[in-house]
Amino acid sequence: MRIVGVHGVGNHQPGQSAQDAAARLTGIWQGHLARGPGAALMSTADLSVAYYADHVQDEDAQGGDVGLDDLPDDAEQLVRLWLGELGLPDEEDQGPGTWPVRQALGWLAARRRLSPRLVERFVARFFGEVATYLRSGTRARDDARNAVAETIARERPDVVIAHSLGSVVAYETLWAHPEHQVELFLTLGSPLALPHAVFPRLDPAPADGVGGRPPSVRRWVNVADLGDLVALPVRGVSRHFRGVDADTHETIHAFDFRLAAHYLASAAVGETLTGHAARA
Repeated sequence: MRIVGVHGVGNHQPGQSAQDAAARLTGIWQGHLARGPGAALMSTADLSVAYYADHVQDEDAQGGDVGLDDLPDDAEQLVRLWLGELGLPDEEDQGPGTWPVRQALGWLAARRRLSPRLVERFVARFFGEVATYLRSGTRARDDARNAVAETIARERPDVVIAHSLGSVVAYETLWAHPEHQVELFLTLGSPLALPHAVFPRLDPAPADGVGGRPPSVRRWVNVADLGDLVALPVRGVSRHFRGVDADTHETIHAFDFRLAAHYLASAAVGETLTGHAARA
């Protein structure tokens, strides 16, 4: 089995070449997959992670991680659109859109029993990179997709596993490159169906409110943790995209900010990969 992984947010490796960063992430993903029920299968699988994080960093950001106060206007707007999907209580009948972002995230953290600091850090990182990717008038989107397309063309995988923002990059890449035939597209913690913030901004744009499986993909399986803050709405991928073969939403792990680790080691992912191998 040949697998290409497409990482999510928070994987920028400053000071490393794209090749070294990809090799490092490949080793990390191999370790996570080896902890799951597909460990025996992974011992013979060929995995390569496509690295695109260097293309979705805000050039105007100063220094390291971007905080809430550093978010550009378009990223803050995406945060507010996302918060509108989370059922914030109305404040003085003015609606959740009037809440200060930090106050709204504090309410969310308390409701989910999460650390407010970690929620703020995740939201700033996630929507900062998403906004950079989606922003018009820049090369970020094309460059990120080209990085993924080059890896797929070189590795010729039968499986593409894409996490978080990586599922958006991979989805658009596969649509743009129908010559890349993929037997299994496995999306993890995907924001593809996120209303207002992501779904209507996809390329190609959804037709009549519905997206579709890339034509070069034979099977599409989506896996999401019920606690994942951006894999919304629940079963939104199968409801808003044609051609999704399975859309599993279950408790994989308490929501944490260590990116793809628990998804890759989960029973849902292991069973999907072993099932694919049995069909091959």
